[in-house]
Amino acid sequence: MLLSLHVKNFAIIDEVYVDFGAGMNILTGETGAGKSILLGSVNAALGGKVSKEMLGRNADYALAELIFDSGDESIRALLERNEIPIEDNLIISRRISDNGRSISRVNGEVVNTGFLKELSDKLLEVYGQRENQTLLDRKNQLKLVDRFFKEQTAPLLEEIRTAYTEYRQTLREYEEAQAHSESRTRELSLLRYEHEEIEKADPKPGEDAALEERFRVLSNRSRLLEAAGEADRLLCTDSDSASDLVGRTLRQMGRVISYDEKLDGIYREIEQLEELLRDIGAGLSDYVDDLGSDEGELSETEERLNLLNHLKAKYGKTVEDIRAYDAELAVKIDRLENYDRYLEETKAKVRKQEKKLAELCGKLGEVRRESAGKLEVKIREALKDLNFPDVVFRIDIETVPMTGDGTESAEFMISVNPGEPVRPLAKIASGGELSRISLAVKSVFAGKDEIETLILDEIDTGVSGRTAQKVAEKMAAIAKEHQILCITHLPQIAAFASKHFLIEKATDGASTKTGVTPLTEEQTVGELARMLSGAQITDSVMANAKEMRELAMKRKNA
Repeated sequence: MLLSLHVKNFAIIDEVYVDFGAGMNILTGETGAGKSILLGSVNAALGGKVSKEMLGRNADYALAELIFDSGDESIRALLERNEIPIEDNLIISRRISDNGRSISRVNGEVVNTGFLKELSDKLLEVYGQRENQTLLDRKNQLKLVDRFFKEQTAPLLEEIRTAYTEYRQTLREYEEAQAHSESRTRELSLLRYEHEEIEKADPKPGEDAALEERFRVLSNRSRLLEAAGEADRLLCTDSDSASDLVGRTLRQMGRVISYDEKLDGIYREIEQLEELLRDIGAGLSDYVDDLGSDEGELSETEERLNLLNHLKAKYGKTVEDIRAYDAELAVKIDRLENYDRYLEETKAKVRKQEKKLAELCGKLGEVRRESAGKLEVKIREALKDLNFPDVVFRIDIETVPMTGDGTESAEFMISVNPGEPVRPLAKIASGGELSRISLAVKSVFAGKDEIETLILDEIDTGVSGRTAQKVAEKMAAIAKEHQILCITHLPQIAAFASKHFLIEKATDGASTKTGVTPLTEEQTVGELARMLSGAQITDSVMANAKEMRELAMKRKNA
């Protein structure tokens, strides 16, 4: 549930704080007061597009912050998967700079738009004129059918989409294999050549690195031999080498060590130094021997390196890549050498996958037809509650070519007046009728939807009189299952408010600002009177407004 909204420097809103409650949260005010801007800031906080012009005058940034109750387990699981701190409440904020850049945070952690979209889909749902239009799309109508029986359709759809992807991949492989039959011989010849070239070279993992190191050594053999020889002379073999000098020192110390036991430690260290110099000399000698004198090794090493680099240029950046490519070549060669067998196996695989898909689609089709039958009854009842007494409504399910969504399409068919033929929803519904139909659909799904907060942005467009009362009662019924934030111009709907907010704009002649005021019960009645009569509010209008409020509360609590 949305607990509060904080907006700053957003269009004509300087700064407002709004604390929402459960049930019906009604927002009313004169046209142009900023009601839609306020709800637009909710969309902005959740990652929606915001133009630079929406920043307040002379402001270098805009801020929209939402606080939700984060008790829902699916939301907490989403936060945990994305390593977002889990707090008592869920705090979502977005700061938009005047340069067009923005930063979004969830519980203090910076997040991207993709995560915000996934999160917002679990938090709230918006219904307005634009969203009503989506109801006319047949794809969305099928989604509603699936959603009504989602416990059965969701796992089937997931299985079908996976199976369909595998089927299309195998079918494409089979079709390509058929198309390439004429070039099979030429392709086989090329694959064999590449395979034999790699097999003949037989590159070993890590071989290239070892060869490069050996080549570097062999290329600098003369310098290395010269340096090693000079080191050996200075340390070990010359008459005044380090080893000779250390030996002399050791002999001198040996003559006097018996006179003072304190020299014993020094004598031992000189002995160790003499031994270390002998070991170094032996190591230098072994190193020279390892370098060898075979000039042919350098050319052999260079030739092998050139071969491996040639293979890298053709088949992969590393020896491991080359070996992986060679393994693929072996599979392709086997396939082409046994081409007829491969074609038959692939064809059989296509048929098997097609059969599996058909079975899954058949199961889904049965579920969809059952779902459509029960859903159309529910929607028809809801439409009658919304003052469509003679409505005829049905959901036609037709068979279409198979896709990843199955083999059905759905179309909502309706007649709202006696004697009129039943036609597709997209061809007959006016704006006001579509709003009521959308509300009817929402009321049917009210008990099924996990999303707690609904935003109804002037969903009452084109509605008046007795119909407005019906719409209000239906919305109040939905509000028992969901939190509703509703912008309305109808007193019949506003009368059902659990919390009522008045949106007003004020000007000092230099600037215009929007403010939000939570109304007391007495102020709510006064706002209903204004909505009923306009500018002049008489005692009778006030009495009418008070009676409207009292009746709405009785119906709401009934």
